[in-house]
Amino acid sequence: MLTPAQWLLGSLAALLIGFSKTGLPSAGILAVPLMALVFQGRVAVGTTVLLLIVADLFAVGWYRRYTRWDKLWQLMPWVMLGMLAGVITLLMVGEDARGRDQLNTWIGGLVLAMLGIYLVRFRLRAQMRLASLPGLIATGSAAGFATAVSNAAGPIMSIYMTSLGLPKYELMGTTAWYFLLFNLTKLPLYLLVTALAPQRPLFTADGLLFDLIALPAVLAGVWLGRWALPRLPQRLFDALVLGLSAVAALVLILG
Repeated sequence: MLTPAQWLLGSLAALLIGFSKTGLPSAGILAVPLMALVFQGRVAVGTTVLLLIVADLFAVGWYRRYTRWDKLWQLMPWVMLGMLAGVITLLMVGEDARGRDQLNTWIGGLVLAMLGIYLVRFRLRAQMRLASLPGLIATGSAAGFATAVSNAAGPIMSIYMTSLGLPKYELMGTTAWYFLLFNLTKLPLYLLVTALAPQRPLFTADGLLFDLIALPAVLAGVWLGRWALPRLPQRLFDALVLGLSAVAALVLILG
């Protein structure tokens, strides 16, 4: 049974998940540590992915016409490679003595590294591009790995899309399809991991019940995000996306 405090934290996480899909992409990563406080270890990963898919469906429905499929197809092979590495890692790596997923520090470090690359490029007007082949491989692999092990690819994708200079609606439409496709792909992979390691399940009855009860909070976040997006100036939108990415990375590292 969840305590009232856990229900409050879980509802806030669900609200942020909905808001991130239609308003500010990087806000959703803050749901990762919140869900970890509600459900220990990898149960939080399985519980969260179902809420993400619900919110993804709304985001695709509203922003699909802005999707830049060329940018999406370029990343897909490398994302799949990263997801494969993430699934293998889920089978091999557990929690530390505090029950905290050891991978969070790695993911936070990846996010900060990508943010550093983006800022250096912007500051120096350098020619290095995240859309180059090395950049595509690094971004796709890191995003695939992060999404597989802890649903934490949001900041990586946000930094990558921002670096391409996409207008906010194209960024939202492209990331909406990205996350819907790969969150759906994760479901059979998570079921396989649970079957191979039943003593460390990703899905539980308590988690599924929470998802059902938390749906209204997700829907509220979805509508709040849709209301907020057209009211955010492009420069403020970019600054908030990058700033929240940095905050989220520090939460993952220090949490």
